This record gives sequence, structure tokens and C-alpha cells, in this order.
Amino acid sequence: MDDKVLVNEKDSVQNIKLTNNDLKKVYNRWYFTTELSNSYDRLQGLAFCNALSKALKKLYANDEKAYIDALMRHMEFYNSEGTAGCLIHGIALSMEEKKANGIPVPGEVITGIKTGLMGPIAGIGDTIIWGTAKAIILALGCTFALQGNIIGAFIPFLFPLFGYILGWFFLKFGYRVGKDAVMKLMKSGMINTIITGASIMGLFMMGALSSSYVKVSTPLTFTLENAEPIVVQDILDQILVGVLPLICIFGIYWYFTRKGANYNKVILGILIISMIASFFGILG
Repeated sequence: MDDKVLVNEKDSVQNIKLTNNDLKKVYNRWYFTTELSNSYDRLQGLAFCNALSKALKKLYANDEKAYIDALMRHMEFYNSEGTAGCLIHGIALSMEEKKANGIPVPGEVITGIKTGLMGPIAGIGDTIIWGTAKAIILALGCTFALQGNIIGAFIPFLFPLFGYILGWFFLKFGYRVGKDAVMKLMKSGMINTIITGASIMGLFMMGALSSSYVKVSTPLTFTLENAEPIVVQDILDQILVGVLPLICIFGIYWYFTRKGANYNKVILGILIISMIASFFGILG
């Protein structure tokens, strides 16, 4: 009797494995369709389900109900940063694979892991990829372009290439380590350290870009009788080199903090102020 029970339990555990090619198909479907189906009620949920659908079909090939349940599970609301968020895809696939192989992984747990990781992973992606890497790559391209080097026209294309490679790494990493290693990483506080470090680096880059590319000066001079002309720009440079660009940056920052990030109004305001100040000879 006992031997029969052991045999049945052994038979219930299958050995369905996703190949590297399966993971590539998941990644490419996600990478090229992430923002194509956003909706207010599910946001990226449909794109997430679409990316995993072929892999889920393979995992639950012999259980149509389980396949439908998995599709419904991954159609629910999902929203995270697209590149670093591939970590969640990998974890979800790892858990679905275990579930398909007979390990009792409740569907609610898979959904809960996705929901719990969406925010923290988005924080990492937005900070490192969009706040730091993008600024560095585009600044490098601007530097070459200002020097008249044609390489500057091609450097911005490094950003999508960087994102594609990094997203594939995140998906593979999530699939390999599963939920346990990621949860331990989050509990250790390392995630906050990474975000803080990347934020500081991004601020340094923005400061460097502001001082290098924001050009504001004044041609104002005052002439006194029997004295050399007083050049206002020379006086400002003696106080602090680049003080006018700094005032301009702080003015934009103040507007964003008080009035919100309305970029069109800021651009229009800068154009109007620049034209008026240039017409009256206040700014050069």
C-alpha cells in the first residue's frame, strides 16, 4: 500500500523545463509590446500576459484549465519599469514552472509576489536606467556632437541597446534565482542602497550637465566719468563663476517644486524671457 502511494506521488511530479529559447521569446514579446496595450484598469497587464502566453502554453500543455487560470492570473493589473521589471517576469516563470511540475504553488502567491515587487523594482529601474544611464549616454553624445564629431549622432542608440541587454539579464536572473533570493535581497536593504547611490550619481551628472551646457551671461556695462567701464559679467564671475546659469537652474527647480513639472510652460517661459532680455540687452 505504502509503495503504491510513493509511486503515485513520484508520478505526479513532472519535469517540464523552459529552454533559453523559450525565455528569449518571452523577453522579445515583452520588449516590443510593453506600451502597446496600456489601459487604465490593467495598465501593462495585457502585455505581461501576452509575453508569457507561449511559455505558459508549453508548461500547461496537458492541462487546459490550468493554462486558462494562468492566463487570467497574469491578465490582472501590472505596472513596473519595463527593463528592470523583467526580473518579475523571470520570477513568475520560475514559479509557474514549479507549479506546472506538480509543486503546490498557489496562484495567489504568484500574483502576490508580482504585486509586491512592482513598486521596488520600478524604483530601481527608473533611477538607474532613466535617471542615470540615459543622462550619461545622452551627455556623452552631446559632447561629441558639440565638437562636430559624427559619432555623437550614433551614441544615443547605445541607450536602447543597453536597455535591451540589461532587460534580458534581469529576466534570466529572476528565472534562475526565483522569488526567495529576490525577497532576501529586498529584506537586506541592498535595494535602498542601490537606489540611493544611483540617485546621487544622477544628481552629480545633472549638475555637471547644467554647468556645461546652460549658457547664460549678461552684456551689461556701466560707464562712469573718468573711470573704466564696469562690466557686470566680470563682477559676477568674481563672486561665483557661472552664477547666472545656476540661478536659471534653481529658478526652474523652484517652478517644478511649486507649480508641478509642466515642461511646456517652462520651455515657453524660457523662450519669452530670453527674447525680452536679449531685446533690452540684459542677457547675451
